[in-house]
Amino acid sequence: MNLAEILHRAAAEHGSRTAVELGADTLTYAGLDAAAGRFAALLTARGVNPGDRVCVMLPNTLDFPVLYYGILRAGAVVVPMNPLLKPREIAHYLRDSGAVLLFAHEMCAADAVRGAEGTAATVLPLSADTLTELLADHPERAGSPARADDDTAVLLYTSGTTGSPKGAELTHANLLRNAEISARSLFRLTSEDAILGCLPLFHAFGQTCAMNAAVAAGARLTLMTRFDPADVLRIVHERGVTIFAGVPTMYAALLASRTARPEAYDTAGLRMCVSGGASLPVEVLHGFEEAFGVPVLEGFGMSETSPVACFNHLDRPRKAGSVGTPIEGVELRLIDVHDGVGELCVRGHNIMKGYLGRPEATAEALQDGWLRTGDLARVDEDGYYYIVDRKKDLIIRGGFNVYPREVEEVLYEHPAVAEAAVVGLPHPTLGEEVAAAVATRPGTAVTAEELREFVRERVAPYKYPREIRLVEALPKGATGKILKREIGFGDA
Repeated sequence: MNLAEILHRAAAEHGSRTAVELGADTLTYAGLDAAAGRFAALLTARGVNPGDRVCVMLPNTLDFPVLYYGILRAGAVVVPMNPLLKPREIAHYLRDSGAVLLFAHEMCAADAVRGAEGTAATVLPLSADTLTELLADHPERAGSPARADDDTAVLLYTSGTTGSPKGAELTHANLLRNAEISARSLFRLTSEDAILGCLPLFHAFGQTCAMNAAVAAGARLTLMTRFDPADVLRIVHERGVTIFAGVPTMYAALLASRTARPEAYDTAGLRMCVSGGASLPVEVLHGFEEAFGVPVLEGFGMSETSPVACFNHLDRPRKAGSVGTPIEGVELRLIDVHDGVGELCVRGHNIMKGYLGRPEATAEALQDGWLRTGDLARVDEDGYYYIVDRKKDLIIRGGFNVYPREVEEVLYEHPAVAEAAVVGLPHPTLGEEVAAAVATRPGTAVTAEELREFVRERVAPYKYPREIRLVEALPKGATGKILKREIGFGDA
């Protein structure tokens, strides 16, 4: 079944209920379904065919679900993009995906146009009124083209520690099953629930665990364009939010806000919270549950697993510090185990089809039906998994993934840089901060501030290193490989 059918089904059953809201603006399920149908007709009129890739570069607005389900209803592939990306990053997404259209929010439209230069994509900027005007001339498209279970529905860009971001091909079956399991088994959603959508919808976590899960259950999605702890507490109170999904830095900020003003806003309507994206400190989990009187379920997933792979479950004992047990239809195992710790591998209906146009990377990641996650974990006697460390050098800053190789490549573009190494440093609120050690070329002169500005102008704001250390040379092993753990950046 085409993933877009979950919206059509919800509209048939819950048409008059609010599907999505942002501030005073709302869309009912009937209204969202009709708008998605008209957007599908618009795409068809512009020559978009089933299987074509269409990029969406939007913050959390009411337009996002309209475009998302409209693209799917046209039989095309959704390529979500962070609106903070810069032209060089946008160009890579467009060229690699072969996208034909890019719909960009007005705040990032100029960068989108620059990034699209020399690609096959046409950029269509969207302002507050543009989408309404675009849809006005298009009748609603009835139904969705049939798509095979293994047809790609969404192309999510992710990266290891080498090379540029890769497009993980998530199928209709991957995303549909993951959304339905999240809604039914994990969160036990009903049409009476309201999910707070402050996770970015361009990210796998926000798409599946907030938007698609809400639609699958006919629940209400209450959006926020940016996370602010005081605003979260106010909205939870005013809008009757029952489910909150967030990353660990959000929980730490919410706990601090509640501790500072324990009397502010009644949040008793919350019945469950969900954490993912990085490990949730046990002290934060216990503190949050005590302050808010609501259980926090921690889980594990990644873009390549649609994203949910395992979770703590409501009907089983929860274990602090654990990411729980596999979800329905998914298996986990550890390989290359030493002292009880091994690389975590996942197999099941949630595993991506592969990386677009990257057969070697796909073969490396998918072996005998198992996805090698690159994360090191242990499992206890009850089958609960615990993430111990990341085999990859991925940095998670405030819930956003930062890949050192990508930042290092930008540093190497500076004429004064001879060697560069990017690492993650522990940070009390962000989880990790980006830092770089740089050795300069003989006869050149550059300051750390100049290098920081050089990178800041070329990557998204969350990626550039806040701390840069200038050194004579970087430590290396016998093979000449830079030894990041010996650079001296704290625990990095």
